[in-house]
Amino acid sequence: MNYKLKKWQLPFLAFLIIGTILIIRQQNTMPYHHNSGFVFGTVYNITYQNATDLNDSIKAELARIDNSLSPFNEHSVISAVNRGEDITVDAMFAEVFNKAAEVSRETDGAFDITVAPLVNLWGFGFKSGVQPTAHAIDSLRRLTGFSKVSLDNGHVKKADGRIMLDCGAIAKGYGSDVVARMMRRMGVKNFMIEIGGEIVTSGVSEKRVPWRIGVTKPTDDSLSTSNELQTVLNVTDKAMATSGNYRNFYYKDGKKYAHTIDPKTGFPVQHNILSSTVLADDCATADAYATAFMVMGLEKAKKVLERHPELMAYFICDDEHGGNSVWFSPTLRDKIQK
Repeated sequence: MNYKLKKWQLPFLAFLIIGTILIIRQQNTMPYHHNSGFVFGTVYNITYQNATDLNDSIKAELARIDNSLSPFNEHSVISAVNRGEDITVDAMFAEVFNKAAEVSRETDGAFDITVAPLVNLWGFGFKSGVQPTAHAIDSLRRLTGFSKVSLDNGHVKKADGRIMLDCGAIAKGYGSDVVARMMRRMGVKNFMIEIGGEIVTSGVSEKRVPWRIGVTKPTDDSLSTSNELQTVLNVTDKAMATSGNYRNFYYKDGKKYAHTIDPKTGFPVQHNILSSTVLADDCATADAYATAFMVMGLEKAKKVLERHPELMAYFICDDEHGGNSVWFSPTLRDKIQK
């Protein structure tokens, strides 16, 4: 069939062609910006393509999160809650609290933001040089458990006023989500946001290829000087978070203790997962499940993943021969680069 353009259609077609060319040219010439800094006790690195630098807007968003969720900020919402003040929490706190409650339910309590007192008791590196006593652990376990806190009409209700909340295992991921939302509101299509290793990506990198993120090979490297990669994942238009015990541990009487505390036992976990990487649609979810899986161990984590096909996981484990083995979700296979 022979189609013939009418005269009035020619200018319109030319306009479309020229417009498309200009858009492509703009995308190819628009610069990528790189901003970094310090927040939540860790480093952030953000790369994005935009006509102007958005560093001030990024800092403003991170300040909002810090004022809501940072336990190191005495003026934050969570600090006020932990002091027992009867305040109305902000939208950020409420969103994170509800997400934490959801993941806690789905993991049978393996993820629990009330575990803060136990984490403080153990401390990193046994600062006191003395292992906590069974009595001290049992006392604090009575202050641990998501069933002992609730959010009622904007107010946190505690079964015991001494209960404290710590969102450290979800706040960095949530922070990456918040900055990503800002980028999308401002029309930014290509970006990679990383806060303390918790990542959200969109579009393509500066090299015009999908975002590829490495998973570090587990080594007894408490100084974090080793950057050897176990694998590289394509995480374009996804969020990714990793939790690992191989860099956060301490020895006592010849025994290695991980930094992840099991909320139910009050002791550091002793499972064989060294590194838990989770991909999800949002980073708060990925962050929380990555921590929960470290607590649960491989077999229980697999059962959760069966119920949640929207999640993908990559686990590096100790094997019975003293080496490392890998297990990953079947749906993750196409995202593994090497």
